[in-house]
Amino acid sequence: MILVANKEQNMKKQEITSIEKYRPVYHYTPKKNWMNDPNGMVYYDGEYHLCYQHDSNDIIFSDMSWGHAISTDLVQWEECAKAIVPDNDGLGMIFSGSAVVDKNNCAGFGVNTLVAFYTSTKPRQQQSMAYSIDRGRTWIKYIENPIIKNEEWDSIPDDFRDPKVIWHKDSQKWIMSLAVKDHIEFWSSCNLKDWTKDSEFGQGVGSHGGVWECPDFIELSVDNDQTNKKWVLLVSINPGGPNGGSATQYFVGEFKDVDGQMTYISSQKDEKWIDYGTDNYAGVTWSNVENKAIAIGWMSNWDYADKVPTNNWRGAMTIPRELELKNIEGEISITSKPAFALKQIIGAAIATIDDASINSNINVGEELSSSRIKVKMDICDIKDVGIEIGNSKGEHVKIGYNKLDTYFYVDRSNSGENSFKSGFAKLHKAKTNRNLESLDMEIFIDKSSVEVFFNNGERVMTEIIFPTEDFNMVKIFCDNKIEIREFDIKRISLI
Repeated sequence: MILVANKEQNMKKQEITSIEKYRPVYHYTPKKNWMNDPNGMVYYDGEYHLCYQHDSNDIIFSDMSWGHAISTDLVQWEECAKAIVPDNDGLGMIFSGSAVVDKNNCAGFGVNTLVAFYTSTKPRQQQSMAYSIDRGRTWIKYIENPIIKNEEWDSIPDDFRDPKVIWHKDSQKWIMSLAVKDHIEFWSSCNLKDWTKDSEFGQGVGSHGGVWECPDFIELSVDNDQTNKKWVLLVSINPGGPNGGSATQYFVGEFKDVDGQMTYISSQKDEKWIDYGTDNYAGVTWSNVENKAIAIGWMSNWDYADKVPTNNWRGAMTIPRELELKNIEGEISITSKPAFALKQIIGAAIATIDDASINSNINVGEELSSSRIKVKMDICDIKDVGIEIGNSKGEHVKIGYNKLDTYFYVDRSNSGENSFKSGFAKLHKAKTNRNLESLDMEIFIDKSSVEVFFNNGERVMTEIIFPTEDFNMVKIFCDNKIEIREFDIKRISLI
């Protein structure tokens, strides 16, 4: 009987392992079912709240509500009861939105109440509100929802969603940015309940391959100069990304009163992207975080999100990232770097510069599927250089810089399982206008993803992958001589 019991236990363990094969180690995923856009992200009383689009019953996008997780450190997450769910109010599903701390009791729900804004889906997309008086543990829908109506006879299209609300100090008003089909609208309020449309931005600028979604609106200093600040508008678009499918673009500009209406103005001509990989979408920042802009995104792509080979769950979040504005050779751009909090889970080195060699494998056992690689190189006389991570089956991902044609890249053409979607297995590029003499890369590897920060986050690429066997080999490759200035691989663990 004992042998039979052990056999049954082993079979069950193998079944669970198979189901959870691609479950990330240090990226947030729900325990089960579908997840997409991050929502309702607010920091309050020492806790980061991460809500997200979640389906209660299936691993496909269907019955949307707000899932909810809480962390004190941006690393360890506790999945909580759902925050906001559909009910019999007749307003339908709970689509994406945001949350704020009402420090001055503008809405009348109490000082420091957490107030969330979301899109209701029936009979058309409209904006609604909920609030929490117990530090985000339970949420009460505002009895007079929707707060911004969208009647059939209105001129507003049905694509009217994803409210991001901020407090604008200069105007002493709350500002809501809304995605409206092919542009962003800015609305203002003094009490969070009554809203007036001020202005529009976006028609004829940026990428317009598909509908605009999930805006974010943040003020950032340029090169940490507090006297030189710009307003940054993040807009996710599907399709229309730089490497296909969905992605998040951004604009840099000014936000000011024009003839009594708060108006966004940007002279930006070129398309700019938060992430040039295919798997960082709908990313937004936490509200109520002082002196930092910390963002997180949905680590997937609408091209194949409902087809990826995970069995009882679908969807993960990127690692949290700190966004900054930098003047790079006369052009003001966003740079991204891994949030400082991640340092606490980066452990002992499993390879160092003493192990580094050119064009030959470094075997690192089984640790590479949850690790971070850092490398800095002088690359004066080369055409192509980078790092390849792989396994004994010949599956691999190449991450590098093509100096001849000046682009960074991630090539997942041979990264493992890819039959679920034609075109998934491809080389993806992030163009840069500079011919570099040195290259640094910080690469975060998890069970089913790679996130690459090139040259201190000047370009970022996030890609999901599905190797059939854990990666356990690393190779530095190039077509000529290089000098390795820094190299290490470190284990990442939540324990």
